[in-house]
Amino acid sequence: MSDLDKFPTSFDDLFGLRGKVALILGGGMGMGQQSSNILAHMGCDVIVADIIPERAVTVAAEVRARGRRAHEAVGDMTDPTTADRVLTEAEAAMGGIDIVVSIIGEAGWFSFLDTTVDEWKKDQRRNLDYFFHCSQWAARSMVRRGVGGAICAIASVDGMQASPMHAAYGVAKAGIISLVKTMALELGGSGIRVNCIAPGSVNTPRANARSSAEINDLRCADMGIPLGRAGTTREIAETVLYLVSDMSRYVTGVCLPMDGGWLSTRLDSKKYTKRPPPEPAKAT
Repeated sequence: MSDLDKFPTSFDDLFGLRGKVALILGGGMGMGQQSSNILAHMGCDVIVADIIPERAVTVAAEVRARGRRAHEAVGDMTDPTTADRVLTEAEAAMGGIDIVVSIIGEAGWFSFLDTTVDEWKKDQRRNLDYFFHCSQWAARSMVRRGVGGAICAIASVDGMQASPMHAAYGVAKAGIISLVKTMALELGGSGIRVNCIAPGSVNTPRANARSSAEINDLRCADMGIPLGRAGTTREIAETVLYLVSDMSRYVTGVCLPMDGGWLSTRLDSKKYTKRPPPEPAKAT
């Protein structure tokens, strides 16, 4: 029988996710909520990790309503001690972790000249450092169990180009992209695939708290983004599904932009900065 005669006959055959346990870091809202639900829909049991208990409980209930097991993992995953406790409890409750989706992250908005050391460290901690710690913890568990696995991080187009007014965030996201490549190389022999997604502008709950989805879409069109709108959290979750499933079983070490064509254009970043450069020193 040739490969042409072996097409999948069901979602289970196509995605290979039924019975897998997925840990969603930041699973209580936005991209995390969507990822938790789409993975549950495709057969995963889900650990919903979130700093706010009510959010974790709500999403866990949504997962159970889809007929899958769920565990609420509540705590600040950017704190290594707390993360160790929460991950240990979650693994014991669910019997292992096969998939990690890392979504936690936030940017501080300051010019390069105004960024303090504390603000710099804060953006590294809440974007890059926790991903290193939690994915290392989960990868060690996967290696011990000998089952392989998949890890998917949310990076950003800001890690692939200049990030004016949020330099620390851009550096942290660039760090994720680099770390993903190294992890893919070192962990591939254990059957662990590691990839990341680099979103552009996305209509997340946090973004829509500042301005509506309609305004964000108009802003993207005005910026010259080819698809003329912001992305959606559902679209990010669908790409997460691809990267952690058997659909991408020969894909690792990849950073996949999901930006509506942002990186393919020459967008004018000058109009998005808030202050001019300092005056040059006068000759004396």
